[in-house]
Amino acid sequence: MLRFILHALIVIILTLLTQIGGLAYLITLVVARALRLRRFAANLALFLLLYAGATFVAHLTAPTFGRVPLSCFAGTADPLVIRSPIYCALNRNYVTRGLRDLAEALAAHMEKQFPGTVTVALDANFPFVNGFPLLPHLSHADGKKLDFAYYYKDADGAFLNGATRSPIGYFAFEEPAPGDELPCAGRHDWLTTRWDFDALQPLFPVYGIEEQRTAAAIAWLTTEGVARFGLQKIFIEPHLKNALGITDAHVRFQGCRAARHDDHIHIQIE
Repeated sequence: MLRFILHALIVIILTLLTQIGGLAYLITLVVARALRLRRFAANLALFLLLYAGATFVAHLTAPTFGRVPLSCFAGTADPLVIRSPIYCALNRNYVTRGLRDLAEALAAHMEKQFPGTVTVALDANFPFVNGFPLLPHLSHADGKKLDFAYYYKDADGAFLNGATRSPIGYFAFEEPAPGDELPCAGRHDWLTTRWDFDALQPLFPVYGIEEQRTAAAIAWLTTEGVARFGLQKIFIEPHLKNALGITDAHVRFQGCRAARHDDHIHIQIE
């Protein structure tokens, strides 16, 4: 019974993390039993092989279901990159064709306006099934949502191309200054993903948002992104919206139950 519960938990966790990992694990159990594999290393190697195969199959078949992968193998000259290989390994790099075209067009625009500039993508969506949650996000479930990292500068004001404050691009927050707009002040929701991760903040380098590039990217998104690609919403924290001088109505606050958006930019299309 305990063995069954353990296997069930592993299937659930792998499914929530990767969408297809739970299925690969179930196949591993069947094949390992048929081959009478006893050693942990052999079973682990078999699972990794099957998971890699399932990931490759997902890469080939996802377009049939309306989603395409953002490239995990960007070259040195590519203006759009995914922040970490972990997003590709976990199958979190899938979007609709329209959103892929938007992301590539934004990156091309930024590289043209600021030669050499790299635009960094973060979490996207899983390859299959509308409505399947991409935890901890509340809305990345239909291929039409994508997160970008902010553009950063060092303490001396020098642009840091392709850099993020955290290794995965999330959880290193830009703290509001005294007097900034704080829409969630005084709230203590128990059901929320608006985590502050205060203990982590001293671990991240002291970078600041590079205002010129960040404002230019959002300006393009709220004009060309809307007109050409059907951009619907952008989520950033109000204190950053105010600091960047953004007034466009497409740039909104995501609400107090959703994750903070002063570590990344969330976009979604219609």
